[in-house]
Amino acid sequence: MSSLHRAPTTPAGISTRSVHSGAMPESHTGSVVAPIFQTSTFVMDTPGDTRAGFDYARTGTPNRSDLEDALCELENASFAAAVNSGTSAEVAVFSALLGPGDEIIIPRDVYGGTFRLLKNEYERWGVRIRTVDLTDTETLAAAISDRTAIVWVETPSNPGLDIVDIEAAAKLAHAANAVLAVDSTFATPILQRPLDLGADLVIHSTTKFINGHSDVIGGAVLAGDGTSCPRAAEVTERLETHLASVGLGVSPFDAWLARRGIKTLPLRMERHCQNAQVVAEWLEGRDEIAEVIYPGLPSHPGHEVAKRQMSGFGGVVSLRTDTEARALALVANTKLIALAESLGGVESLIDHPATMTHLAVADSELSISGTFIRLSVGLEDIDDILADLAQALAATTKGADGIGSGAAGNDHAPSAARPVLIG
Repeated sequence: MSSLHRAPTTPAGISTRSVHSGAMPESHTGSVVAPIFQTSTFVMDTPGDTRAGFDYARTGTPNRSDLEDALCELENASFAAAVNSGTSAEVAVFSALLGPGDEIIIPRDVYGGTFRLLKNEYERWGVRIRTVDLTDTETLAAAISDRTAIVWVETPSNPGLDIVDIEAAAKLAHAANAVLAVDSTFATPILQRPLDLGADLVIHSTTKFINGHSDVIGGAVLAGDGTSCPRAAEVTERLETHLASVGLGVSPFDAWLARRGIKTLPLRMERHCQNAQVVAEWLEGRDEIAEVIYPGLPSHPGHEVAKRQMSGFGGVVSLRTDTEARALALVANTKLIALAESLGGVESLIDHPATMTHLAVADSELSISGTFIRLSVGLEDIDDILADLAQALAATTKGADGIGSGAAGNDHAPSAARPVLIG
């Protein structure tokens, strides 16, 4: 089945699209909620004559198509592929568009799993990886060459929350005949639509905010119709061919859950942004915190760019403590906020990237300081979130040695001996 999707047909409001896009109501029964089509194959009336465009579940299912239609409407895209993880979305892009001798430019602050994937799998194919400060347009312009096949952008980035000017990066990429791919997981289409700013591709880990309930693993890659992306037809065709060959599609049940999550995405993102802004401002007033990183703060170097290309600043706040011992003690002593990988769920999660999500970059130029903490701010009452952070910070100053004694007997604490993890 083709992954090309129709243009948006529901009213323009983003909340209305979130609720009504896709298969509503279900055509056979009139159900306002699409059923789960848990099947591997579909009956044909005659050879090759499918009843609704579906033949075999590896290439497409009704639930997958429903999710893809919804994502297309939210991102103003004409192509979407819903796959079984955010990393699978990256695999689809890299495998479809990179070949031996090609170069991919990645940001200085990139998700550790992305770096690991490129380093372990694609570098041995002869793909060159270049790390560039993409927040500096002049630096990007100097870095792009005739070997550059993809400029890979995260904005906001993980975990440093760098902001990249998408429109400027797209112009530079297109001038070199390169593809601009934007991982917009932290923003979601509610806050940012990269295709409208000139990007060729948008990538999401739908595991995160799009699903929003920490019960799905999924990803998506989307493309526009070529209005501002000169290679849209070629890129889409290569992605479709690759995806049909390898079978990365998301399962019917996970697609159904992610589609359900989209219905409340605008409301959730509004609350995530509100809570995160309050947390960021509160943390700025704490002596134990050396730096607070959040695009909604005027102190953030990308604040003005974020204001221009986003309609909100997201639900992730990053920070640096004065010492690594305090960072480890802080993440070990939260009670309401869970120490866990991933982000974007309704519950608040805290992460120590150096020993958790970004352990894969520990011995590279992308290594993360042990003083760094990533906080995914959930939907709880803001007073409860602040109270938990306050008591955890207070716990970091207790004990005879001054810092960190609260972590000593706590199985909540991260360990440097952990395996390379993701999230």
